[in-house]
Amino acid sequence: MKKGKLFVLSGPSGVGKGTLRERALNDIKNLVYSISCTTRKPREGEINGVQYWFVTREKFMEDISLNLFLEYAHVHDDFYGTLRQNVIDELEKGNNVLLEIDVQGALQVKEKMDDAVLIFVAPPSVEELERRLRGRHTESIEAMKTRLTNAVNELSLKDKYDYVIVNDNLDSACEELRKIIL
Repeated sequence: MKKGKLFVLSGPSGVGKGTLRERALNDIKNLVYSISCTTRKPREGEINGVQYWFVTREKFMEDISLNLFLEYAHVHDDFYGTLRQNVIDELEKGNNVLLEIDVQGALQVKEKMDDAVLIFVAPPSVEELERRLRGRHTESIEAMKTRLTNAVNELSLKDKYDYVIVNDNLDSACEELRKIIL
């Protein structure tokens, strides 16, 4: 059986990664999503094991000490990480795996699995990104400022990626992602 390929989707908060991921998973056979762990609290409507595995900070630290993560990062005052064995199991089944993770984590994955394909999703502009974040109504003003500051830093790392998709038109961005994965 042919081993699957690992695709890593990342970019600033509010750029549309989740929507691109959902469309790719619906449109592409043999593509599975690896659910990340996080210490952040669930947002309204989020379900443990669907959007994330919501864990305590203590559990997350224990998993770090046991070297269970392929990657992990401290982002926006919370921890996020991808369980290594989940990814390996799917790849060995011949499935292509899609991670939706932050920039720090994506660069860690590339160090450990150099055949991983890194895809950066960029906004058409920082102003548009701010408009999208405001429209979500999920963060406080202070949290939104932090996310925008982090976005500028993340955008400076896009050249470390194999592909950059500017999400200025959702259908076009989805088609670009589809072509990369297929």
